[in-house]
Amino acid sequence: MKTVQLVKHKNKDWQYVVENQELKAPLVLVFGNRYLLEDTTIYQDIKAKFPDGHIVFGSACAEISSNTVNEESITVTAIEFEKSTFQIKTSNVLNTNLDSFKTGNDLIKQLPQDNLKYVLVVSEGSFINGSQLTKGMSASTEDNLLITGGLCGDDARFEKTLASYNENPKEGELVAIGFYGDTLEISFSIHGGWTPFGPERTVTRSKDNILYELDGQPALNLYKTYLGEKAKDLPGAALLYPLNVTSEGENQSIVRSILNIDEAENAVVLAGDIKENSKVQLMMTNVDNIANASEQAAKQALEHRQNKPELALLVSCIGRKLVLDQRVEEEIEEVIEVIGKDTVISGFYSYGEIAPFHGEVACQLHNQTMTITLISE
Repeated sequence: MKTVQLVKHKNKDWQYVVENQELKAPLVLVFGNRYLLEDTTIYQDIKAKFPDGHIVFGSACAEISSNTVNEESITVTAIEFEKSTFQIKTSNVLNTNLDSFKTGNDLIKQLPQDNLKYVLVVSEGSFINGSQLTKGMSASTEDNLLITGGLCGDDARFEKTLASYNENPKEGELVAIGFYGDTLEISFSIHGGWTPFGPERTVTRSKDNILYELDGQPALNLYKTYLGEKAKDLPGAALLYPLNVTSEGENQSIVRSILNIDEAENAVVLAGDIKENSKVQLMMTNVDNIANASEQAAKQALEHRQNKPELALLVSCIGRKLVLDQRVEEEIEEVIEVIGKDTVISGFYSYGEIAPFHGEVACQLHNQTMTITLISE
């Protein structure tokens, strides 16, 4: 495996993070600030550097590279595989009547299934119901294929997200990259580091990913009460207090972030589904807990590997970034400390992370986690 990594900060020239070398038909992952990806020349700019590259774009709340976290920038990681191959398929949720389950199901089914080892998904993050998307993707292979990735981001603006394959980034786009090869070794893990607090409440009214009432009271009012003066900064302020959700019949609780609010309905819009009669609690964290969780995710992803990872794909959450603030690099440093500086790191801060629970195969939508996928061939 050969890699090249370069970064372009706003109003500056490209800088190489991992040495410049010639690559044949590489997979080119381009994560960046949404405003910078709206530049109409961006695809041609990247294409000029990698003429035969397969270029995948995704807007991010920040990008993760091999030595740092980049903001208001574009980070490019190009990978040439020695023994493995990949195929890329796309879908656009704006063309499917916003049926997220069907979108996910159809997207994975586009990929040739023979010897398919792993799928990386870069999904739009504005319109999609991430819970239904991941259920659809898992159902397409009867929960028998490792799928990880994330929902694209737009910092704390929540205006729109962009993604594409071999064209300028656009709204509503989802990209699936299927990896094939007998020698591929893929491992993964996720960790959060958030702690529930306050009373446990029951979801008394919800529909899909919209939460209307907790214990018979308007959900938005609950958040406003807890946030006090910070309520004026909703929905961004709610990212610091996600919900721990325990649904009937589910073995594990899941974390849900608030992506938007509906003042007219006194409701909150979550990144994924929330079922009626679920039990929920507010959650909080601190910098140390987040950094420790990232370290744990890296250790767990390494646990049963036979070979040293050559590439690490990291997807962390916008809520974690807001908590870490000026110390955002600390959770990446913890990962590098565990997996080693020889492993090339690519990734982004997202509106939702896609991965199974540790020890399971069916992918799920997570919020507020560090998701790590390690690849070698």
